[in-house]
Amino acid sequence: MVAGKGSTDGFLSQDDVRAIVHEALAGAGLAGPGLARKRVLVIIPDGTRTAPIPLFFRLIHEALAGRVAALDFLVALGTHQPMSDDALLRLVGLSAAEREGTYGDVGLFNHRWDLPGTLVSLGTIPAGEIEALSRGMLVQEVPVTVNGMILDYDQLIVCGPVFPHEVVGFSGGNKYFFPGISGPEMINLTHWLGALITSYEIIGTRDTPVRAVIDRAASFVPVPRLCLAPVVTYYGLAGLYAGTPEEAWAAAADLSSQVHIVYRDAPLQRVLSVMPEMYDDLWTAAKGMYKMEPAIADGGEVVIFAPHLTEISYTHGKVIDEVGYHVRDYFVKQWDRFKDYPWGVLAHSTHLRGGGTYDAETGIERPRIQVTLATGIPRERCEKVNLGYLAPCDVDVSQWQGREEEGVLVVPKAGEMLYRVR
Repeated sequence: MVAGKGSTDGFLSQDDVRAIVHEALAGAGLAGPGLARKRVLVIIPDGTRTAPIPLFFRLIHEALAGRVAALDFLVALGTHQPMSDDALLRLVGLSAAEREGTYGDVGLFNHRWDLPGTLVSLGTIPAGEIEALSRGMLVQEVPVTVNGMILDYDQLIVCGPVFPHEVVGFSGGNKYFFPGISGPEMINLTHWLGALITSYEIIGTRDTPVRAVIDRAASFVPVPRLCLAPVVTYYGLAGLYAGTPEEAWAAAADLSSQVHIVYRDAPLQRVLSVMPEMYDDLWTAAKGMYKMEPAIADGGEVVIFAPHLTEISYTHGKVIDEVGYHVRDYFVKQWDRFKDYPWGVLAHSTHLRGGGTYDAETGIERPRIQVTLATGIPRERCEKVNLGYLAPCDVDVSQWQGREEEGVLVVPKAGEMLYRVR
């Protein structure tokens, strides 16, 4: 049963949130007596998602601290960079003094996908099952590995927002386990499956093959799972749903489809995606392309405007420098050449480059739209990875504004709202 509420034209108050959180905790057996031996782990997003994590952190602490044996928080980084101690404090809204005082008993941990010693195997999804779940797009078994910390706890709480997402359709729910705190096998398989479908087709779709694989992997988790699924806009908290990761996520995704999608009457010719500083490399700032691609006319252009960015990917930059950014069929039609690269990186490449064609006989690649970087990444590197370059100093945002009738649009704080043509 799902608790919570949401609205397309209003926002939840702090009292609303507190009531839903307390109801959810009670429903999970985290209220009343008998909690002294329970250990609780809360899985949260990193700083590349808009969400009132400080509010949830304090409300959960308020409800459980001193009543449970342990209350810890694990950041579901996937393959993102580990957060520094200072960044972790900012994420949960703590001062150094608060960390040493009232909240000194709370553990704050980064997930490390790249350290095998941190992972445990929960089993394997057989090839035949992957074939069925992926609707025939992949036929291979996949080990289900996850951060071993989860086995040290009696209750897991997923607390992270739901937005349209380029790999799975909508973020949130069990995605905080896979790929959020999973090993590389599930990360690579789910991302490549999303790439085969294409971001254009999958983003903003609720029920997808990738979600089916993720939910199946989550069924291997032997610890009780509770999900707090907020729907967040730049202006406030539009909704919050609590329940199982499957049910709470579904309710949040339904609301997200109403508040996070902007419909246009005609395709756009040029878009300036102004990226917030919470995106610290192109790997994360690429959302400025993903969220715009469905609304761009053939031959159009997305400019990712982020002068603060100086790196393509802190984790995967060397691999991207080697393979570049290409349409899906560039890899599919040369699979023997690329199959041994990390599939998650290949997926990111196709998601950012967008739709298009590749002729294996002629070697000619024809992307549907142009993707241009106006960042701190030098021209030479942009050209090396098959992207356009525009000097940030040459971007006058005012020259882009007020031109929607021409098919020219500025998107401030790009990356979370999805644009589509009716």
